Amino acid sequence: MSIRHGLLALLERGPRYGSQLRTEFESRTGSTWPLNVGQVYTTLARLERDGLVAPDGEDPAGHTLYAITDTGRGELREWYERPVDRANPPRDELAIKLAMAVGAPNVDIRAVIQSQRHATVQAMQDYTRLKAQALAAIDSGRGSERDDIAWLLVLEQLIFQTEAEARWLDHCETRLVRLSASGQLAPAEAEPPEGGTGASGGGPRTEARTPARAAATTPTTPITDRLPRTARTRRG
Repeated sequence: MSIRHGLLALLERGPRYGSQLRTEFESRTGSTWPLNVGQVYTTLARLERDGLVAPDGEDPAGHTLYAITDTGRGELREWYERPVDRANPPRDELAIKLAMAVGAPNVDIRAVIQSQRHATVQAMQDYTRLKAQALAAIDSGRGSERDDIAWLLVLEQLIFQTEAEARWLDHCETRLVRLSASGQLAPAEAEPPEGGTGASGGGPRTEARTPARAAATTPTTPITDRLPRTARTRRG
């Protein structure tokens, strides 16, 4: 996420102070990626250092205002025109989890997939419900239409992302079934820890907590409860 360019985009509409930028950024994205004031002012300091913004006096309440410079506008235009770089994709916890689970001892990877599929489908349903609320707000003319449309675009990206994740999980399960049937995927054997506390050692034996057991004891929290309170109340 480019906080740097997001703040430049907001400043292009006119001078703003830090807390105002945070509020507008979260309003535009539905608080999907909440910011704290420290992040905003740290980013503003770097933008000022790079000549992309400059202090622009104070508002009546004494807040320091920042304005975008011509160099900042050029940087912003370049950002809009430049495709997002996928050469170094961000780490994906789910992909890493499944990669580590392949052949891992005492891990039922199909149970891991099934647990995640349940959470992914619930997330998709929650996002779809929030999308319906955003569309209703736009149709009724409530609030800021610009912010509601921006929030709608973010929600639709999240919906497409969860739909793709669900399809990928189905693909992973099918792939693993085929590899297991062909004998190419054999479960790994657990290695006893140092000191001989394995099955044949003298140490205590503990029961492995498989993903299926973990899923049974860990409830899934709806997306609407995990989103920041400002997003949930604004979409009321």
